[in-house]
Amino acid sequence: MSSNTKLFNNISPIYGRFFNFQVGYYSIIIDRISGEFDISKYESALDVGCGTGALSNVLSQVGLRVTGLDPSSGMLKQAIKRVDNKNIEFLHIIPGEKLPFPDKSFDIVISSYVAHGLKPEDRINLYKEMQRVSKEYVILHDYNGNRGLVTTIIEWLEGGDYFNFIKVARDELGDIFEEVRVIDVDTRAAWYICK
Repeated sequence: MSSNTKLFNNISPIYGRFFNFQVGYYSIIIDRISGEFDISKYESALDVGCGTGALSNVLSQVGLRVTGLDPSSGMLKQAIKRVDNKNIEFLHIIPGEKLPFPDKSFDIVISSYVAHGLKPEDRINLYKEMQRVSKEYVILHDYNGNRGLVTTIIEWLEGGDYFNFIKVARDELGDIFEEVRVIDVDTRAAWYICK
């Protein structure tokens, strides 16, 4: 088990307390972006790094059949306990391993605030696996270039690649996907929509 997985297992009850806030946040984001990208017109979604299941919950509420994956068993326990729709399937994964699905299994493959925490080679592997299991789009909900002090401190403590990610995300994705659109969905967040 990686140190990040242990960390997220330990702090999962704290994240769980923000579940309703996160559901509200993702609901606003999906509504806000619907004019440029209407996610509700698709049938299935894979949420990679689903955490407490807030985004999975919102995707299910807009009509998608959802599978959520996470390497943290603590986060998955929070997700199973908190989601409104018990029809969402949650699965445990091991970081760095191939996603447990055949090619083109889901219309949309989405990941929220995961990519920035990975080392560059792990990010590239994640992008390729997300692309492999997607029929239509890969979407990263992650940071844009507008950094805040609190975010900077938290990301430094987590030890991910946040500072590099926000500089290279578009180029990294452009090396893998034919088309990459970046849409700011919040002050410090963007959707990187890849086809």
